[in-house]
Amino acid sequence: MYKLCFHEILSSMLSALCSSLLPFAFCLLPFAFCLFLTDCRLFTTFAYQIIKVNTELFIARRLVSEQKGDNRISRPIIFIAILGIALGLAVMILSTAIVTGFKNEIREKIIGFGSHIQVLNYDSNMSYETVPVSGKQEFINVLKNKPGIKNIQVFATKAGIIKTEEEIQGVVLKGIGSDFDWTFFRKNLTEGDIFHISDSARTNKVLISKYIADLLDLKTDDSFVMYFIQDPPRMRKFTISGIYNTSLEEFDRIFVLTDIGHIRKLNDWNEDQVSGFEISIDNFNDLDYMTYKVMETVGVNLDEEGARLSTINIIQKYPQIFDWLNLQDTNVWIILTLMLLVAGFNMVSSLLILILERTNMIGILKAIGTNNFSIRKIFLYQSAFLISKGLLWGNLIGIGLAILQQKTGILKLDEASYYLSTVPINLDISYILMLNTGTLILTILMLIIPSHLVAKISPVKAIRFD
Repeated sequence: MYKLCFHEILSSMLSALCSSLLPFAFCLLPFAFCLFLTDCRLFTTFAYQIIKVNTELFIARRLVSEQKGDNRISRPIIFIAILGIALGLAVMILSTAIVTGFKNEIREKIIGFGSHIQVLNYDSNMSYETVPVSGKQEFINVLKNKPGIKNIQVFATKAGIIKTEEEIQGVVLKGIGSDFDWTFFRKNLTEGDIFHISDSARTNKVLISKYIADLLDLKTDDSFVMYFIQDPPRMRKFTISGIYNTSLEEFDRIFVLTDIGHIRKLNDWNEDQVSGFEISIDNFNDLDYMTYKVMETVGVNLDEEGARLSTINIIQKYPQIFDWLNLQDTNVWIILTLMLLVAGFNMVSSLLILILERTNMIGILKAIGTNNFSIRKIFLYQSAFLISKGLLWGNLIGIGLAILQQKTGILKLDEASYYLSTVPINLDISYILMLNTGTLILTILMLIIPSHLVAKISPVKAIRFD
Protein backbone atom coordinates (compact mmCIF):
# COMPACT_ATOMS: atom_id res chain seq x y z
CA MET A 1 0.00 0.00 0.00
CA TYR A 2 2.75 2.43 0.97
CA LYS A 3 4.69 1.47 -2.14
CA LEU A 4 1.63 2.22 -4.28
CA CYS A 5 1.21 5.66 -2.68
CA PHE A 6 4.88 6.32 -3.25
CA HIS A 7 4.49 5.38 -6.93
CA GLU A 8 1.49 7.68 -7.32
CA ILE A 9 3.26 10.62 -5.69
CA LEU A 10 6.41 10.11 -7.76
CA SER A 11 4.33 9.75 -10.92
CA SER A 12 2.67 13.10 -10.24
CA MET A 13 6.07 14.68 -9.63
CA LEU A 14 7.36 13.26 -12.92
CA SER A 15 4.36 14.63 -14.76
CA ALA A 16 4.94 18.10 -13.33
CA LEU A 17 8.65 17.85 -14.08
CA CYS A 18 8.08 16.87 -17.69
CA SER A 19 5.55 19.65 -18.19
CA SER A 20 7.88 22.31 -16.78
CA LEU A 21 10.88 21.05 -18.78
CA LEU A 22 9.00 20.65 -22.03
CA PRO A 23 11.55 22.29 -24.37
CA PHE A 24 14.39 20.40 -22.69
CA ALA A 25 12.81 16.95 -22.42
CA PHE A 26 15.69 15.29 -24.31
CA CYS A 27 17.96 16.15 -21.36
CA LEU A 28 15.97 13.70 -19.23
CA LEU A 29 17.00 10.63 -21.26
CA PRO A 30 19.87 9.58 -18.91
CA PHE A 31 17.43 9.80 -16.01
CA ALA A 32 14.93 7.66 -17.97
CA PHE A 33 17.53 4.96 -18.59
CA CYS A 34 18.39 4.73 -14.88
CA LEU A 35 14.68 4.58 -14.10
CA PHE A 36 14.22 1.69 -16.55
CA LEU A 37 16.90 -0.31 -14.74
CA THR A 38 15.36 0.24 -11.30
CA ASP A 39 11.58 0.39 -11.69
CA CYS A 40 9.74 -0.50 -14.93
CA ARG A 41 6.43 0.94 -13.71
CA LEU A 42 7.87 4.35 -13.04
CA PHE A 43 9.75 4.19 -16.34
CA THR A 44 6.47 3.55 -18.16
CA THR A 45 4.86 6.57 -16.45
CA PHE A 46 7.87 8.72 -17.27
CA ALA A 47 7.99 7.64 -20.94
CA TYR A 48 4.26 8.25 -21.32
CA GLN A 49 4.60 11.78 -19.98
CA ILE A 50 7.52 12.54 -22.31
CA ILE A 51 5.69 11.23 -25.38
CA LYS A 52 2.46 12.92 -24.35
CA VAL A 53 4.05 16.30 -23.73
CA ASN A 54 6.25 16.29 -26.82
CA THR A 55 3.50 15.48 -29.29
CA GLU A 56 2.25 19.06 -29.56
CA LEU A 57 5.79 20.44 -29.75
CA PHE A 58 6.73 17.92 -32.45
CA ILE A 59 3.71 18.84 -34.61
CA ALA A 60 4.34 22.55 -34.11
CA ARG A 61 7.94 22.16 -35.27
CA ARG A 62 6.82 20.25 -38.36
CA LEU A 63 4.32 22.96 -39.19
CA VAL A 64 6.98 25.66 -38.86
CA SER A 65 9.46 23.73 -41.03
CA GLU A 66 6.81 23.07 -43.71
CA GLN A 67 6.06 26.80 -44.03
CA LYS A 68 9.52 27.45 -45.43
CA GLY A 69 8.85 25.58 -48.64
CA ASP A 70 5.13 25.81 -49.34
CA ASN A 71 3.11 28.49 -51.08
CA ARG A 72 0.28 28.78 -48.60
CA ILE A 73 -1.71 31.98 -48.29
CA SER A 74 -0.50 32.44 -44.71
CA ARG A 75 3.12 32.86 -45.77
CA PRO A 76 3.00 36.63 -46.53
CA ILE A 77 0.79 37.23 -43.50
CA ILE A 78 3.22 35.40 -41.21
CA PHE A 79 6.11 37.33 -42.77
CA ILE A 80 4.34 40.60 -41.99
CA ALA A 81 3.69 39.46 -38.42
CA ILE A 82 7.35 38.49 -37.89
CA LEU A 83 8.45 41.78 -39.46
CA GLY A 84 6.08 43.68 -37.16
CA ILE A 85 7.51 41.96 -34.08
CA ALA A 86 11.09 42.55 -35.28
CA LEU A 87 10.55 46.24 -35.99
CA GLY A 88 8.53 46.67 -32.79
CA LEU A 89 11.29 45.18 -30.65
CA ALA A 90 13.95 47.18 -32.50
CA VAL A 91 12.03 50.39 -31.81
CA MET A 92 11.60 49.42 -28.15
CA ILE A 93 15.33 48.69 -27.75
CA LEU A 94 16.32 51.94 -29.45
CA SER A 95 13.82 54.08 -27.56
CA THR A 96 14.90 52.60 -24.22
CA ALA A 97 18.59 52.96 -25.07
CA ILE A 98 18.19 56.55 -26.25
CA VAL A 99 16.03 57.77 -23.36
CA THR A 100 18.15 56.10 -20.66
CA GLY A 101 21.28 57.36 -22.42
CA PHE A 102 19.87 60.89 -22.55
CA LYS A 103 18.94 60.80 -18.86
CA ASN A 104 22.35 59.46 -17.87
CA GLU A 105 24.23 62.08 -19.89
CA ILE A 106 22.24 65.04 -18.54
CA ARG A 107 22.37 63.65 -15.01
CA GLU A 108 26.15 63.21 -15.14
CA LYS A 109 26.58 66.77 -16.36
CA ILE A 110 24.50 68.19 -13.51
CA ILE A 111 26.40 66.05 -11.00
CA GLY A 112 29.68 67.25 -12.52
CA PHE A 113 28.90 70.80 -11.40
CA GLY A 114 27.79 69.96 -7.87
CA SER A 115 28.43 66.29 -7.02
CA HIS A 116 25.72 63.99 -5.66
CA ILE A 117 25.42 65.41 -2.15
CA GLN A 118 26.35 68.74 -0.56
CA VAL A 119 26.90 69.61 3.09
CA LEU A 120 26.77 73.34 3.76
CA ASN A 121 25.73 75.99 6.22
CA TYR A 122 22.04 75.83 7.10
CA ASP A 123 21.80 79.62 6.62
CA SER A 124 23.12 79.62 3.04
CA ASN A 125 19.58 79.15 1.62
CA MET A 126 20.67 78.04 -1.89
CA SER A 127 22.45 81.39 -2.42
CA TYR A 128 25.83 81.73 -4.14
CA GLU A 129 26.79 84.22 -1.40
CA THR A 130 27.20 81.56 1.26
CA VAL A 131 27.78 81.61 4.98
CA PRO A 132 31.09 79.84 5.74
CA VAL A 133 31.66 76.69 7.74
CA SER A 134 34.87 75.20 9.03
CA GLY A 135 36.71 73.00 6.53
CA LYS A 136 37.97 70.80 9.37
CA GLN A 137 35.00 68.66 10.33
CA GLU A 138 35.09 65.43 12.30
CA PHE A 139 32.56 63.72 10.02
CA ILE A 140 34.86 63.93 6.96
CA ASN A 141 37.06 61.01 7.98
CA VAL A 142 33.99 59.05 9.07
CA LEU A 143 32.34 59.51 5.65
CA LYS A 144 35.52 58.66 3.72
CA ASN A 145 35.51 55.23 5.39
CA LYS A 146 31.87 54.54 4.52
CA PRO A 147 31.25 52.15 1.58
CA GLY A 148 29.69 53.89 -1.41
CA ILE A 149 31.45 57.23 -0.87
CA LYS A 150 33.71 58.03 -3.83
CA ASN A 151 35.16 61.47 -3.06
CA ILE A 152 34.75 64.43 -0.69
CA GLN A 153 35.91 67.89 -1.75
CA VAL A 154 35.56 71.45 -0.42
CA PHE A 155 34.08 74.31 -2.42
CA ALA A 156 33.14 77.97 -2.13
CA THR A 157 31.08 80.24 -4.40
CA LYS A 158 30.81 83.98 -4.96
CA ALA A 159 28.86 86.00 -7.52
CA GLY A 160 30.75 88.49 -9.67
CA ILE A 161 30.84 90.34 -12.99
CA ILE A 162 33.30 89.79 -15.84
CA LYS A 163 34.04 92.95 -17.78
CA THR A 164 35.95 93.17 -21.05
CA GLU A 165 36.46 96.18 -23.32
CA GLU A 166 33.13 95.61 -25.08
CA GLU A 167 31.09 93.10 -23.07
CA ILE A 168 29.92 92.41 -19.53
CA GLN A 169 28.60 89.18 -18.02
CA GLY A 170 27.45 88.11 -14.57
CA VAL A 171 28.93 84.77 -13.41
CA VAL A 172 29.50 82.64 -10.33
CA LEU A 173 33.09 82.11 -9.27
CA LYS A 174 33.42 78.61 -7.84
CA GLY A 175 36.48 78.06 -5.68
CA ILE A 176 37.94 74.56 -5.52
CA GLY A 177 40.75 73.01 -3.52
CA SER A 178 43.55 70.52 -4.13
CA ASP A 179 41.10 67.67 -3.40
CA PHE A 180 38.92 68.53 -6.41
CA ASP A 181 38.08 65.68 -8.83
CA TRP A 182 38.82 66.95 -12.36
CA THR A 183 37.39 63.89 -14.18
CA PHE A 184 34.22 65.60 -15.42
CA PHE A 185 35.91 68.80 -16.64
CA ARG A 186 38.77 66.89 -18.27
CA LYS A 187 36.17 64.99 -20.27
CA ASN A 188 34.49 68.20 -21.41
CA LEU A 189 37.63 70.30 -21.96
CA THR A 190 37.78 71.73 -25.49
CA GLU A 191 40.79 74.08 -25.28
CA GLY A 192 43.77 74.60 -23.00
CA ASP A 193 44.29 72.59 -19.83
CA ILE A 194 43.21 72.41 -16.21
CA PHE A 195 45.17 74.37 -13.62
CA HIS A 196 47.08 73.08 -10.62
CA ILE A 197 46.00 74.10 -7.12
CA SER A 198 48.51 74.30 -4.31
CA ASP A 199 47.78 74.68 -0.61
CA SER A 200 50.76 77.01 -0.20
CA ALA A 201 50.12 79.60 -2.94
CA ARG A 202 47.08 80.87 -4.88
CA THR A 203 46.90 80.66 -8.64
CA ASN A 204 45.18 83.25 -10.87
CA LYS A 205 44.30 80.60 -13.46
CA VAL A 206 40.59 79.93 -14.16
CA LEU A 207 38.50 77.53 -16.22
CA ILE A 208 35.62 79.10 -18.14
CA SER A 209 32.95 77.69 -20.44
CA LYS A 210 32.84 77.96 -24.22
CA TYR A 211 29.55 79.86 -23.82
CA ILE A 212 31.24 82.63 -21.78
CA ALA A 213 34.35 82.60 -23.98
CA ASP A 214 32.29 83.10 -27.17
CA LEU A 215 30.09 85.73 -25.51
CA LEU A 216 33.05 87.80 -24.28
CA ASP A 217 35.38 86.90 -27.18
CA LEU A 218 37.97 85.30 -24.90
CA LYS A 219 40.56 82.61 -25.62
CA THR A 220 43.00 80.52 -23.60
CA ASP A 221 45.81 82.53 -21.97
CA ASP A 222 43.69 85.72 -22.23
CA SER A 223 43.25 87.79 -19.07
CA PHE A 224 40.12 89.52 -17.81
CA VAL A 225 39.00 91.53 -14.82
CA MET A 226 36.22 90.40 -12.52
CA TYR A 227 34.34 92.77 -10.21
CA PHE A 228 32.62 91.85 -6.95
CA ILE A 229 29.79 93.93 -5.53
CA GLN A 230 30.47 94.23 -1.80
CA ASP A 231 31.53 96.80 0.75
CA PRO A 232 34.03 97.90 -0.32
CA PRO A 233 33.80 96.73 -3.98
CA ARG A 234 36.70 94.57 -5.08
CA MET A 235 38.23 93.30 -8.30
CA ARG A 236 40.51 90.45 -9.38
CA LYS A 237 42.43 89.75 -12.56
CA PHE A 238 42.37 86.18 -13.86
CA THR A 239 44.05 84.28 -16.70
CA ILE A 240 42.19 81.63 -18.70
CA SER A 241 43.83 78.22 -18.33
CA GLY A 242 41.24 76.21 -20.26
CA ILE A 243 37.79 76.27 -21.82
CA TYR A 244 35.15 73.58 -21.20
CA ASN A 245 31.86 72.86 -22.96
CA THR A 246 29.10 70.70 -21.46
CA SER A 247 26.29 72.07 -23.71
CA LEU A 248 24.24 72.55 -20.52
CA GLU A 249 23.68 76.26 -21.01
CA GLU A 250 22.05 76.83 -17.63
CA PHE A 251 25.37 75.92 -15.97
CA ASP A 252 27.86 76.87 -18.69
CA ARG A 253 26.80 80.49 -18.70
CA ILE A 254 27.50 81.09 -15.00
CA PHE A 255 30.24 78.84 -13.58
CA VAL A 256 33.91 79.88 -13.59
CA LEU A 257 36.32 77.62 -11.68
CA THR A 258 39.25 79.06 -9.72
CA ASP A 259 41.40 78.57 -6.63
CA ILE A 260 39.32 78.58 -3.42
CA GLY A 261 41.91 80.91 -1.90
CA HIS A 262 40.46 83.82 -3.92
CA ILE A 263 36.99 83.32 -2.39
CA ARG A 264 38.47 83.22 1.10
CA LYS A 265 40.44 86.41 0.48
CA LEU A 266 37.48 88.26 -1.05
CA ASN A 267 35.16 87.28 1.81
CA ASP A 268 37.78 87.81 4.54
CA TRP A 269 37.41 84.19 5.63
CA ASN A 270 39.94 82.17 7.57
CA GLU A 271 42.24 79.80 5.71
CA ASP A 272 40.16 76.77 6.71
CA GLN A 273 36.69 78.19 5.99
CA VAL A 274 34.61 76.98 3.02
CA SER A 275 31.07 77.22 1.66
CA GLY A 276 30.59 73.50 2.11
CA PHE A 277 31.52 69.99 1.02
CA GLU A 278 30.65 68.11 -2.17
CA ILE A 279 30.30 64.35 -1.82
CA SER A 280 30.41 61.95 -4.78
CA ILE A 281 29.01 58.42 -4.49
CA ASP A 282 29.59 55.26 -6.52
CA ASN A 283 26.02 54.55 -7.61
CA PHE A 284 23.38 57.16 -8.41
CA ASN A 285 20.61 54.65 -7.67
CA ASP A 286 21.73 54.69 -4.03
CA LEU A 287 21.36 58.47 -3.79
CA ASP A 288 18.47 58.50 -1.30
CA TYR A 289 20.11 55.91 0.92
CA MET A 290 23.52 57.63 0.83
CA THR A 291 21.89 61.00 1.52
CA TYR A 292 20.29 59.49 4.60
CA LYS A 293 23.63 58.00 5.73
CA VAL A 294 25.42 61.34 5.24
CA MET A 295 22.64 63.19 7.05
CA GLU A 296 22.82 60.61 9.83
CA THR A 297 26.57 61.19 10.16
CA VAL A 298 26.55 64.97 9.78
CA GLY A 299 23.23 65.64 11.50
CA VAL A 300 22.06 69.23 12.04
CA ASN A 301 24.29 69.86 15.03
CA LEU A 302 26.46 72.93 15.40
CA ASP A 303 30.07 72.70 14.22
CA GLU A 304 33.06 74.12 16.06
CA GLU A 305 32.24 77.68 15.01
CA GLY A 306 28.56 77.43 15.92
CA ALA A 307 27.37 77.00 12.32
CA ARG A 308 24.43 74.71 11.75
CA LEU A 309 25.01 72.16 8.98
CA SER A 310 22.47 70.83 6.48
CA THR A 311 22.61 68.06 3.87
CA ILE A 312 21.07 68.29 0.39
CA ASN A 313 21.35 66.02 -2.64
CA ILE A 314 21.45 66.99 -6.30
CA ILE A 315 17.77 66.10 -6.91
CA GLN A 316 16.66 68.33 -4.05
CA LYS A 317 18.84 71.15 -5.34
CA TYR A 318 17.61 70.97 -8.96
CA PRO A 319 14.14 69.36 -8.69
CA GLN A 320 12.80 70.94 -11.88
CA ILE A 321 15.53 69.37 -14.03
CA PHE A 322 15.09 65.89 -12.58
CA ASP A 323 11.29 66.14 -12.83
CA TRP A 324 11.75 66.96 -16.51
CA LEU A 325 14.07 63.94 -16.93
CA ASN A 326 11.55 61.66 -15.22
CA LEU A 327 8.89 62.78 -17.70
CA GLN A 328 10.93 61.11 -20.44
CA ASP A 329 9.95 57.74 -18.95
CA THR A 330 6.33 58.43 -19.89
CA ASN A 331 7.30 58.67 -23.55
CA VAL A 332 9.08 55.32 -23.34
CA TRP A 333 6.08 53.58 -21.75
CA ILE A 334 3.78 54.95 -24.46
CA ILE A 335 6.12 53.63 -27.19
CA LEU A 336 6.45 50.23 -25.49
CA THR A 337 2.68 49.90 -25.11
CA LEU A 338 1.99 50.79 -28.75
CA MET A 339 4.67 48.44 -30.07
CA LEU A 340 3.41 45.55 -27.93
CA LEU A 341 -0.16 46.12 -29.10
CA VAL A 342 0.92 46.18 -32.75
CA ALA A 343 2.97 42.99 -32.31
CA GLY A 344 0.13 41.29 -30.43
CA PHE A 345 -2.57 42.10 -32.97
CA ASN A 346 -0.28 41.04 -35.82
CA MET A 347 0.19 37.66 -34.17
CA VAL A 348 -3.54 37.32 -33.43
CA SER A 349 -4.37 37.77 -37.12
CA SER A 350 -1.62 35.31 -38.07
CA LEU A 351 -2.89 32.74 -35.57
CA LEU A 352 -6.42 32.95 -36.97
CA ILE A 353 -5.08 32.43 -40.49
CA LEU A 354 -2.99 29.46 -39.33
CA ILE A 355 -6.02 27.85 -37.68
CA LEU A 356 -8.12 28.43 -40.78
CA GLU A 357 -5.41 26.94 -42.98
CA ARG A 358 -5.05 23.84 -40.81
CA THR A 359 -8.76 23.12 -40.39
CA ASN A 360 -8.38 19.67 -42.01
CA MET A 361 -5.54 18.80 -39.66
CA ILE A 362 -7.59 19.93 -36.65
CA GLY A 363 -10.47 17.70 -37.76
CA ILE A 364 -8.19 14.67 -38.13
CA LEU A 365 -6.60 15.27 -34.72
CA LYS A 366 -10.03 15.56 -33.10
CA ALA A 367 -11.20 12.43 -34.89
CA ILE A 368 -8.36 10.36 -33.39
CA GLY A 369 -9.17 11.64 -29.90
CA THR A 370 -6.92 14.68 -29.41
CA ASN A 371 -8.52 17.15 -27.00
CA ASN A 372 -8.98 20.86 -27.68
CA PHE A 373 -6.31 21.90 -25.18
CA SER A 374 -3.62 19.86 -26.95
CA ILE A 375 -4.57 21.31 -30.35
CA ARG A 376 -4.48 24.82 -28.91
CA LYS A 377 -0.99 24.10 -27.56
CA ILE A 378 0.15 23.13 -31.06
CA PHE A 379 -0.77 26.55 -32.44
CA LEU A 380 0.55 28.39 -29.39
CA TYR A 381 3.88 26.59 -29.78
CA GLN A 382 3.90 27.43 -33.47
CA SER A 383 3.19 31.07 -32.64
CA ALA A 384 5.97 31.04 -30.03
CA PHE A 385 8.43 29.85 -32.70
CA LEU A 386 7.35 32.66 -35.02
CA ILE A 387 7.55 35.24 -32.23
CA SER A 388 11.05 34.02 -31.32
CA LYS A 389 12.12 34.45 -34.92
CA GLY A 390 10.80 38.01 -34.89
CA LEU A 391 12.59 38.69 -31.59
CA LEU A 392 15.86 37.41 -33.04
CA TRP A 393 15.69 39.79 -36.00
CA GLY A 394 14.48 42.60 -33.74
CA ASN A 395 17.52 42.19 -31.49
CA LEU A 396 19.86 42.16 -34.45
CA ILE A 397 18.32 45.32 -35.92
CA GLY A 398 17.89 47.24 -32.66
CA ILE A 399 21.23 46.38 -31.04
CA GLY A 400 23.04 46.77 -34.38
CA LEU A 401 21.70 50.29 -34.96
CA ALA A 402 22.37 51.22 -31.32
CA ILE A 403 26.01 50.08 -31.53
CA LEU A 404 26.43 51.88 -34.85
CA GLN A 405 25.23 55.15 -33.28
CA GLN A 406 27.29 54.56 -30.14
CA LYS A 407 30.52 54.05 -32.12
CA THR A 408 30.06 56.62 -34.89
CA GLY A 409 27.67 59.26 -33.50
CA ILE A 410 26.17 59.50 -36.97
CA LEU A 411 22.93 61.12 -35.72
CA LYS A 412 23.58 64.67 -34.54
CA LEU A 413 21.52 66.88 -32.21
CA ASP A 414 21.12 70.60 -31.75
CA GLU A 415 23.09 71.32 -28.57
CA ALA A 416 21.04 74.42 -27.80
CA SER A 417 17.83 72.37 -27.65
CA TYR A 418 18.96 68.95 -26.39
CA TYR A 419 22.18 69.81 -24.46
CA LEU A 420 23.98 67.06 -26.40
CA SER A 421 25.81 67.01 -29.72
CA THR A 422 24.87 63.43 -30.71
CA VAL A 423 22.07 60.99 -29.92
CA PRO A 424 23.16 59.20 -26.70
CA ILE A 425 22.97 55.41 -26.38
CA ASN A 426 22.88 53.35 -23.20
CA LEU A 427 22.79 49.61 -23.95
CA ASP A 428 21.86 47.75 -20.78
CA ILE A 429 21.62 43.96 -21.06
CA SER A 430 18.99 43.83 -18.29
CA TYR A 431 16.66 46.14 -20.26
CA ILE A 432 17.14 44.07 -23.42
CA LEU A 433 16.37 40.81 -21.61
CA MET A 434 13.26 42.31 -20.00
CA LEU A 435 12.02 43.65 -23.33
CA ASN A 436 12.48 40.25 -25.00
CA THR A 437 10.88 38.32 -22.16
CA GLY A 438 8.02 40.78 -21.76
CA THR A 439 7.28 40.82 -25.50
CA LEU A 440 7.27 37.02 -25.72
CA ILE A 441 5.06 36.50 -22.66
CA LEU A 442 2.56 39.29 -23.34
CA THR A 443 2.20 38.38 -27.01
CA ILE A 444 1.53 34.72 -26.21
CA LEU A 445 -0.98 35.73 -23.53
CA MET A 446 -2.81 37.78 -26.16
CA LEU A 447 -3.06 34.62 -28.30
CA ILE A 448 -4.73 32.47 -25.64
CA ILE A 449 -8.27 33.79 -26.25
CA PRO A 450 -8.14 33.54 -30.09
CA SER A 451 -6.81 29.98 -29.76
CA HIS A 452 -10.19 28.99 -28.25
CA LEU A 453 -11.50 29.03 -31.83
CA VAL A 454 -10.19 25.44 -32.07
CA ALA A 455 -12.93 24.26 -29.68
CA LYS A 456 -15.65 25.46 -32.06
CA ILE A 457 -14.42 23.39 -34.99
CA SER A 458 -16.44 20.20 -35.68
CA PRO A 459 -14.32 17.14 -36.65
CA VAL A 460 -16.71 16.03 -39.41
CA LYS A 461 -16.98 19.46 -41.04
CA ALA A 462 -13.27 20.13 -40.56
CA ILE A 463 -12.18 16.98 -42.40
CA ARG A 464 -14.43 17.91 -45.35
CA PHE A 465 -13.24 21.56 -45.26
CA ASP A 466 -11.38 22.66 -48.38
